[in-house]
Amino acid sequence: MNLRSLALAPVLIVALLGALPGRATIPSPPPSPVLPAVPSIAPGYEAPNVEPGKPHVIGVTAQPFVGISLSDAIGMALLKNPDLAVAAGNRRIAFYGIEAARGAFDVRLQVQPEYDHSLTPPQNPFFAGPNYGPIAQNDESISGGVSGILPNGQQYSINMTQTRTANNEIVNLLNPYYPTALAFTLTQPLLRNAGMNAPKRDLRLAVINANQTSEQTLATVSTSIEQVEDAYWDLASAWRKVAIQEEALREAIAQQRSNIRLARQGVGAPVDAVESGAQVAAFEGDVYSALQDVALLQNQLKSDIADNPGDPVWEANLVPTSPVLRMPPVPTFPQLVAEAMQNRPEIRQSLDAALQTDVNVAYARNQTLPQVDVKLGFTSNGYAGQAIPISPTNPLYPFLCPTTPCSFAVPPVLVGGLGQSYNTLFNGRYPYFSAAVVFSTPLGNRTARALLAQAREQQRNAQIQLDAVEQRIGYEARNALQAYEAGLAQLAAARAARQASEVVYASELRKFHNGTSTTFLVLEREVQLAQNRGRELQAQTSLNKAIVELQRVSGAILTANGVDLNTLGSQAGH
Repeated sequence: MNLRSLALAPVLIVALLGALPGRATIPSPPPSPVLPAVPSIAPGYEAPNVEPGKPHVIGVTAQPFVGISLSDAIGMALLKNPDLAVAAGNRRIAFYGIEAARGAFDVRLQVQPEYDHSLTPPQNPFFAGPNYGPIAQNDESISGGVSGILPNGQQYSINMTQTRTANNEIVNLLNPYYPTALAFTLTQPLLRNAGMNAPKRDLRLAVINANQTSEQTLATVSTSIEQVEDAYWDLASAWRKVAIQEEALREAIAQQRSNIRLARQGVGAPVDAVESGAQVAAFEGDVYSALQDVALLQNQLKSDIADNPGDPVWEANLVPTSPVLRMPPVPTFPQLVAEAMQNRPEIRQSLDAALQTDVNVAYARNQTLPQVDVKLGFTSNGYAGQAIPISPTNPLYPFLCPTTPCSFAVPPVLVGGLGQSYNTLFNGRYPYFSAAVVFSTPLGNRTARALLAQAREQQRNAQIQLDAVEQRIGYEARNALQAYEAGLAQLAAARAARQASEVVYASELRKFHNGTSTTFLVLEREVQLAQNRGRELQAQTSLNKAIVELQRVSGAILTANGVDLNTLGSQAGH
């Protein structure tokens, strides 16, 4: 402080004193408050005279205690927690969705055997049956092929057909005959559906969705582990609180017995014994209240680590056995945020949401293009049959056989059965080629343009959500570090207060035994000691939970507990 500050100090003091109110005065007239009318509630009611119940945890049969470590509690939760088991099931469902999306690119096999029989009336002398009767035709055919779509939008098909036809038309030179065909077709999109198409989009979205589901599962696991650890340390604190209250009760009982002994000796007043008895009753109630907290926290922990009401853990009187958590190296705020940005599954989940919108934008932009497809086709045909002689009664006989003997004959390459037909097919004697360009587009194309606008809005929303997640991580990091630093300070203060209370209580007790203190002061110091012991216990528990929160915020809680998504919830329901 410099000389100028010293010179100004009196002036400031005078100014502050001038701002304070003046000396208090006695109110005149005396206050006379207006009180509301109170109805008579349950006339004649008084609390029943009941005896305290047995101090125990309801539903527990495994006595006296069953110890459980923190690692065992977390391991049981990872294997049997119902919520985690459902999350793991949802993850498997998402990966089945990838297989379902890949099914769009599966090769489709089609086989169709067929039999046809027909009788048709003769149309003219050339197309009629024997003696100009009806035309009878029997077709026995089988066709089969494969088709499919490729990831970049190409559509292909390979089909083969064979038929045996028996036809009694008088103009036939082959009967029965065997047509065969092998056809290849390929459709190549040039604009719309080229590179990006609906099946390809669905597959990419399924992969991203599976990753998102895995990350959501990790986020659920992180929260569940924190919940288990918090319940574990709360249960440890509750058991210690029972011990603190029982110790306070024993000390109060000892004080009451001392007061009774002094009162009987005529040294102390009987009211001192009554006063200490009131404190004994109060501490006894605190013991039952602390035991109730144990039961509630045991049930909470059991619900986190058990998968059904018949699990034996429900009958166990659980007692935490792990020591307090070690103090971690305290990171700086930027270090904690950087670690969280790298490890937290929520960040990867938001990035995947952005990837989803990118895929949708790419697909919607592609759908705004006109459809231009190149279609290529090639078919190899085969044909053969059994030659039949030309009858002089055939109307074509004069044209086919102008001279005698008849010199017309079916080409040898066409004479035979099904094998000969395939021979002509694979030799490519009767090929067919086709090529086409197909152009189509909806006028206005409002559907595609609307989908593109929607996808761009979703893309913008995904970026906003990513920014919100990053902001939330910064907010959580600030709070976690603040809670940790506050926990350290509160524990140090609570420990000092407890140590001082022990000294004060011991001193007050000695003064009481020397006749220089009163029962009221001894009981007051005893209550303060119990309260400060409880505050120290609560401060230690809060510090443990602050360490757990630091691990969750940084994302280290998953690696520190060896989380394996493949075994998550694997023992639930067993």
